[in-house]
Amino acid sequence: MTKLIIQIPCLNEAATLPEVIAGIPTEIEGVDVIETLIVDDGSTDGTSEVAKSLGINHIVQHSTNRGLAKSFAAGIEQCLKSDADIIVNMDGDNQYPGDQIPALIAPLLSNSADVCVGNRQTDKIKHFSAKKKLLQRIGSKVVRYLSGVDVPDAVSGFRAIKRDAALHLSILTEFSYTIEMLIQAGNLNLRVTHVPITTNAKTRESRLFKSNIHFISKAISTMLRSYMMYKPIATFCSIGSLFFLMGAIPISRFLYFFFTSGGEGHVQSLVLGSMLVILGVMCILLAMVADMIAKNRMLLHELILRSRRRELELHLDSNIKNKIQ
Repeated sequence: MTKLIIQIPCLNEAATLPEVIAGIPTEIEGVDVIETLIVDDGSTDGTSEVAKSLGINHIVQHSTNRGLAKSFAAGIEQCLKSDADIIVNMDGDNQYPGDQIPALIAPLLSNSADVCVGNRQTDKIKHFSAKKKLLQRIGSKVVRYLSGVDVPDAVSGFRAIKRDAALHLSILTEFSYTIEMLIQAGNLNLRVTHVPITTNAKTRESRLFKSNIHFISKAISTMLRSYMMYKPIATFCSIGSLFFLMGAIPISRFLYFFFTSGGEGHVQSLVLGSMLVILGVMCILLAMVADMIAKNRMLLHELILRSRRRELELHLDSNIKNKIQ
C-alpha cells in the first residue's frame, strides 16, 4: 500500500488554504491513501481553525514564527511519523496547482527517482520581471554546479520526496530549504529529477525575502555553507590557490627588481607576497582539518540515519499496537 501525504507550510494562509485543498486530487493511480498536512508557522489569522474545518488530516502548529525551513523540516518529520511513503511539499498561497501532483510523483512511483522538483518554467511566468527571471537562471545554474543535479528551477517549493530520501535530509538553514536540500541530495547520491509544471495566478507578494538583494545574500550564504559541508577540500584549496596566485605577483615583482637592480626599495612587495602565500598555506591546512571534520560528519550522518529509521520503526509499531487495542 502506497501512502501519499501532501504537506503545506502555512503562515497566515486562511484565505487561500481552502482553494489549495480543493485543488488536491482525491484519487491518484498507484496511490492507495492520500492525506494532507499543514504546518501552521505561528499564524495569527486562524489558519489552523480553517484547516480543521477543511478536514485536514494532520496539523503541526508552531506557537511562534520559526521560518519556512523549520516548517518544512517539521512537516517532513510528521509525515514520516504518519507512515508516508511519498511526501509532496506545496505552498499555502495556491501557487502550485494540485492537479499536477500526479505528474510530480510519477517518477517516484516508477522508482526512477528519489526526489522530483516541479520546474515552473520561470521564463513563461508573466508576473516575473526580467531581472527575476535572470536571477532564477543564474541561481539554478550555480546550484546545479554545486549539487551535481540537473534541476532548472532550484528554488521551486513544489517537490516530491520518497520516504528513504526524506530520512537522509537534515535541513540546517533558517532561510529556505530548497537550495540546501538539493545540495544535500546531490552529495548523498540521491536520484533527483524534474518535471515541467505551470503555476496559478499570483495571490500575494513573497514573504520569504524583502528584496532581490536580501534573497541573493541569503541564497549565496546557504550555497556556500552547504557546499563547504560536503566539499571542504575543493572550497578551501580554491581559496588557498587564489592567495598563492595573488602572492606570486608581488614576489615576482620583487625578484625581478632584485636581479636587475638589487631590489632596493621593493621589500614591500616581498612582505606583501609572503603574507599572501602564508594565508594560502593556512587555507590548505584548514582544508585538511575541514576534510577530517567532513568525514566525521558523514559518519554522524550514518548514525543519525540509522537512529531515525529505528525510531520511526518503533513509532509505527506503537501506533499499530494502539490501533489493535
